Amino acid sequence: MSANDILTLIDSEIARLQQARALLAGSQGRTTTAPAKKPAKRKLSAASREKIAAAQRKRWAATKEAVKATAAAKPEKKAAAPAKKRGMSAESKKRIAAAQKKRRAAIKAAKEAAKKVPAFF
Repeated sequence: MSANDILTLIDSEIARLQQARALLAGSQGRTTTAPAKKPAKRKLSAASREKIAAAQRKRWAATKEAVKATAAAKPEKKAAAPAKKRGMSAESKKRIAAAQKKRRAAIKAAKEAAKKVPAFF
């Protein structure tokens, strides 16, 4: 027997088995399950929606009233005078400004020196 003969025998056997399966499946009814139905969406009437909205507004009003009542119950404190800020003397300001100028001059001099030095790389 050649390979082609064997393949034709296998194909015929597969076809015969598929026919038998189809007959068996047909006699037992459907083997697959039906897709699950989505639950129907409930629809509210306009009157029902309005009742729900009115109830929610009433709840919110009660909450706001409770907040106002607690705020009114607290005694108001007098605003304290702001704490005096500590200042810096004119001498200290001059000393800091001079030090900053000195630092900036040093940085600028370092940059100038770096420009003058030729790179050997």
